Amino acid sequence: MKGTRIFCVANQKGGVGKTTTTVNLAAGLAQVGQRVLVVDLDPQGNATTGSGLDKRKLESSVYDVLLGSATVAEARQPSPKGGYQVLGANRELAGAEVELVEFERREKRLKDALNAVRDDHDFVLIDCPPSLSLLTLNGLCAAHGVVVPMQCEYFALEGLSDLVNTIKQVHANLNAELQIIGLLRVMFDPRITLQQQVSEQLKAHFGDKVFDTVIPRNVRLAEAPSYGQPGVTFDPSSKGAQAFVEFAHEMVRRLG
Repeated sequence: MKGTRIFCVANQKGGVGKTTTTVNLAAGLAQVGQRVLVVDLDPQGNATTGSGLDKRKLESSVYDVLLGSATVAEARQPSPKGGYQVLGANRELAGAEVELVEFERREKRLKDALNAVRDDHDFVLIDCPPSLSLLTLNGLCAAHGVVVPMQCEYFALEGLSDLVNTIKQVHANLNAELQIIGLLRVMFDPRITLQQQVSEQLKAHFGDKVFDTVIPRNVRLAEAPSYGQPGVTFDPSSKGAQAFVEFAHEMVRRLG
């Protein structure tokens, strides 16, 4: 595989498991021998705490990197159990929106910062907030592609069309490299007929952009963040953890 792959994990609908996807894909990729950096772009800092870091005690964070007072190399930290590096976030990041307005190339701040460490990582996974904000825009401008976690529910398809339009606009105006890498079906329950139907619709409409791996609804994945680690390392034998390791394998194969 050539060069660093920088992917946003994004969906404009909240509560679809973006952070769960980000930290577990990171841990899965680390297990299959990839060097991974997670960038937490959400002021809630869930990817930071879910990776085992105390967001209140970060010496420097993605906020400092965006404003230019720290480099990625200075601000990243290892996830204690995850096997990957984290560029953490906390509430400070909420203020970055306003402060960045003054800057030149304000939507390219993250891209420029990541350029300095591109030889250090095989994958950079950016956990974006659900809203389309200047933070999300920084993620989309830095990325080569977008991984879209989605539940197979009726309203999921509506949210997806909004995201596809956003990606098209960013592709046209700011980042010609940006594309949808794939759609990941998460929190999937095969016993629910509607989920099966939406899953089939997705495959009919998006074809091979739908990843083969399906992440099942899994209690252990939901419990893991309260223990400060990804589900993949918290309970490796759980169905959810095994699915994410399989997803990591699929990701590496697809990009081979």
